[in-house]
Amino acid sequence: MAGMTLARRTAAIMLTAALAACQGTFSASPEGIPVALESIDGAPAPIRTALAEELATAATDRKVDLVGASAEARYRVRGYLSTAREGGETKVAYVWDVFDSQKRRAKRLEGSSPAPVASISSLDKQALARLAQASMGEIADFLSAAKSETPSAAETPIQTAEVQPTETSDDENQVAMQ
Repeated sequence: MAGMTLARRTAAIMLTAALAACQGTFSASPEGIPVALESIDGAPAPIRTALAEELATAATDRKVDLVGASAEARYRVRGYLSTAREGGETKVAYVWDVFDSQKRRAKRLEGSSPAPVASISSLDKQALARLAQASMGEIADFLSAAKSETPSAAETPIQTAEVQPTETSDDENQVAMQ
């Protein structure tokens, strides 16, 4: 009996250590969540292409797994750009709709930033890089929060556990549903 108690204590210590080591796995990092950039509307083709390149760079910086539009992805992103004049200043506004794998909008991210241009067609590499960094920062924050959420009860599988036989039972194992 003493050997069995020591074995149980050792197993409990090892399980506790293993769970503590796993804490890094559940950190607030978007890593491992594939995201597809499906479209960017409101800008001419050269600007869309340049912005997509800047978004890819920003995604790498933030460890976001950006995949092609035709690839399997947990989330799909569609973007919209526009410019507006406010108080004599041109601003570039953006909206990113993030859709889950069931094509439901999971999040809408939006913002604007001043731009020293009259139209979207005039955006330079630096302006696109700032826009991409801000946008991907918000997308990465959303992905990190989504990754750290616990699965719903409908997604949680039923688990079974084996119960150790008691001293009064023969060699039968009892199984309990949790």
